[in-house]
Amino acid sequence: MDKVKQSAAEAVGDIADHASLAVGGFGLSGVPSTLIEAVHARGAGGLSVVSNNCGVDGAGLGVLLAEGRIARVTCSYIGENKEFARQYLGGELEVELVPQGTLAERLRAGGCGIPAFYTPAGVGTQVADGGLPWRYTPGGSSRPEAGAAAVALSSPTKEIRVFGGREHVLEYGITTDFALVRAARGDRHGNLVFNKAARNFNPLAAMAGRITIAEVEELVEPGELDPDSVQLPGVFIQHVVALTPEQAAAKGIERKTVRT
Repeated sequence: MDKVKQSAAEAVGDIADHASLAVGGFGLSGVPSTLIEAVHARGAGGLSVVSNNCGVDGAGLGVLLAEGRIARVTCSYIGENKEFARQYLGGELEVELVPQGTLAERLRAGGCGIPAFYTPAGVGTQVADGGLPWRYTPGGSSRPEAGAAAVALSSPTKEIRVFGGREHVLEYGITTDFALVRAARGDRHGNLVFNKAARNFNPLAAMAGRITIAEVEELVEPGELDPDSVQLPGVFIQHVVALTPEQAAAKGIERKTVRT
């Protein structure tokens, strides 16, 4: 039952080229940065990533993206990650953009063993009708105003059914080879507690991974966590990595806003 690994490098030791990863976090909140750095150090490439976004330039998943380690991203938005936009528009990266709520439910469904579900989100748009660019031909412009290259691969048309007089689109659950998440507290059995907004996509990503690795800011012994406070039970976690105080305190801010 003791799922603690001695280092992040040991915990990610089975992640090989072309693996699929579900990664928690939203912007830079709740991002498993230490585990991402360990995957980077391991040298794995050709990765398929499922995450709300792909980090920012130089941080989070942006570290892997900058070195061309990621081949495909399923996400909700590109955000302000210029390298992400450049690779996508330049035909170097395949990107499946998914409505944020749908992405959350696809991860949850995969983790619960639900193969597919219907949702009204996306009906009447390219999300349901198909035609969203997944990959451009190589050599396209990295500047949106200049226009990108021709589309090499587009999203397919999805099945539509009517429930209660309203159209719904069929979406599939997501499962991945591995999942990387971050929690505020965790015990040796893998039970996790998240801190406020850092909860975001972390529980959902953890559920979707066949092998889920959690980095925790504070490691406690079994029984120390109030059962009612546990936000993700250890059944979803295979490996736990305790962060050092320095690693736990290293939390980036995507955009700092101050006032006098």
